[in-house]
Amino acid sequence: MRSVIDILDLTVEELDELVKVADDIIDNPGKYSEKCKGKKLATLFFEPSTRTRLSFEAAMYELGGNVLGFSEAQSSSAAKGESVADTAKTVSCYADIIAMRHPKEGAPLVASYNATIPVINAGDGGHNH
Repeated sequence: MRSVIDILDLTVEELDELVKVADDIIDNPGKYSEKCKGKKLATLFFEPSTRTRLSFEAAMYELGGNVLGFSEAQSSSAAKGESVADTAKTVSCYADIIAMRHPKEGAPLVASYNATIPVINAGDGGHNH
């Protein structure tokens, strides 16, 4: 697996396949209920979000996985000055994939360069969302 920072990271064929699998999940939820068993999603939300964060978390739970993370920067080591790069390196030791929301454009890209697991951009400033 690879990181997805921008929708343009995916080809038309990959987007078509993604929609096809999403439709199949909707039609056959039981078929996918354990697909992520034993996997952990880290939700690193450095700014407030309800719908986006919960959509990632609900999807992981529906697929049988687990979630860890934080919903505001003040509850993370960023409050003590830890960099996005260092956070990504550390979280890579505890999770299988990261969903990151950050107020600064490019922060998820920086995380993807430093993480050893895939990073999904869940929003970065006015750039992607």
